[in-house]
Amino acid sequence: MGLSSLFDDLQLSSSSETPLSSQTLPPITEFLAELQKKLLNMLSYSETLHLIGHVANLFQTADPDWLFSPSSGLAELQVEYNAVVKALVRVAALPLCEDDYGSLPAATYQSIPYQAVTVCSALTALLETLGNRGVQTGIPLTIAPSVLVFAVTHFQDQPWTNSVSRAAARNLQEVLLRAGGWRDSGHLLTGENNGVLGKILDILQPQMTQTMWQRCEAVKFVYVWIVLQVTQPFLSPLLPRLLPASLLLTDHYKPENCILGVRCLHHIVLNTPAAELRQWNTAEVVYEALFKHLYTTDAAVIQPILWCLLDLLLVLEKPPCTPNPSSSPRKPCRHDDVLRLMLTNMEAEHKVALRRVYASALPLYVDRMGVAICRHMRRLDRVVLGYLEVRDPSEERSRLKVLRALQNMIRFAWPRMTSRADVVLRSLLKFLLDVSSDSDLDDSLKQRLMSEATLCITLMDCCCHGNLQSLLQQVEGSSCSSDVLRCLATVTGPIRESRAAVSCKSD
Repeated sequence: MGLSSLFDDLQLSSSSETPLSSQTLPPITEFLAELQKKLLNMLSYSETLHLIGHVANLFQTADPDWLFSPSSGLAELQVEYNAVVKALVRVAALPLCEDDYGSLPAATYQSIPYQAVTVCSALTALLETLGNRGVQTGIPLTIAPSVLVFAVTHFQDQPWTNSVSRAAARNLQEVLLRAGGWRDSGHLLTGENNGVLGKILDILQPQMTQTMWQRCEAVKFVYVWIVLQVTQPFLSPLLPRLLPASLLLTDHYKPENCILGVRCLHHIVLNTPAAELRQWNTAEVVYEALFKHLYTTDAAVIQPILWCLLDLLLVLEKPPCTPNPSSSPRKPCRHDDVLRLMLTNMEAEHKVALRRVYASALPLYVDRMGVAICRHMRRLDRVVLGYLEVRDPSEERSRLKVLRALQNMIRFAWPRMTSRADVVLRSLLKFLLDVSSDSDLDDSLKQRLMSEATLCITLMDCCCHGNLQSLLQQVEGSSCSSDVLRCLATVTGPIRESRAAVSCKSD
């Protein structure tokens, strides 16, 4: 029976809901080989989609014993199905850019969602018909790399997808997992017999070279998604294959590509043993790739880099606060380099988004430095006190984070704080006055700010052995609000509490 007559019979069978008889059909391997040629050689767009619709009907209505009959052996059956799946996937392949630095307009992808839905219907029909036969035939494991790459490509929220194609791709992924008996995508990638991760990388790596990866818009998203699914201990053996493309993305001039690369590098750092990262200076290479981006002025790029560096520095060296068994002083290290550049950038920064990013990371870096923060006291003083003077509506994230950084600094560098007590106390009192009189602040947020500042004053008083209390008691009730007096009362004790009570009655 020829292919065209087979589809004629298929249409009649699908309309009458009667499965095709396997006695009238050619061997499945011959049919699949012919189908593959037909899909690859068709020039008409409408004819190709029409044919794929028939293929979906075939997978739904044909006798499963014929579809998955290993008459010529399971190996040949798996090869033929894999070839057909690759041919189907190519129908909805994204067009390539003509150069390696441009991007295609959204109109170029206008027909892709419909093509993807049609291909998804055929692949879903095949996997659903497999049912419990999947594990026995080995077909799901064979076609999984191509199917998963296709599904991930089309469930991304990108110009080449719409809500219908994304839903179809998600459903295809779920059907694939059920057909192969996998718990989730991570199990599929790295499960029994090492999963299909190696085969997927065989598909992606030729497209993730320096000259090719920018020609296809989808490949970087698929690559990043795949990397983020792989966790320890499965990531380490594939590190030489995963790292180059991640570094390639990180080094790109477009912020969105750089962010994707940093996400991959951070995931690799978190899921690879430190000893393996230090081998062959891999961690040093990653550090150099990230450190140079600290000179950028894009907040979206700086944020993931600061968080990635925080974890990577623990791989490269011990925290600076770690006690040194020898009597030699602590030497400056990479932590110092990162914090020094970070403080330099913070001191001159005026963009609100960047100030928030730096301020959110500062408490973590100060905490990591420990007592070694003494090496950066002067600049850190200027940064912290300068940030306290500038409002950050509406959530005041910058000033809240900077107050916590100041608390960490006081705790770790308390012997040095006595000489700075006057300047720090004056700034904190001014901050309390400004916050208490700011009518634009929400009451709960105002209370949080004043509580954090009060804690700073309490810590400063401890560093000065209670010498600040006499200065605080000189603050007159006429010069500040009752809210400020209540805050100071927690530091100065009963004398201040009685004064605050008198002021409340007069108010």
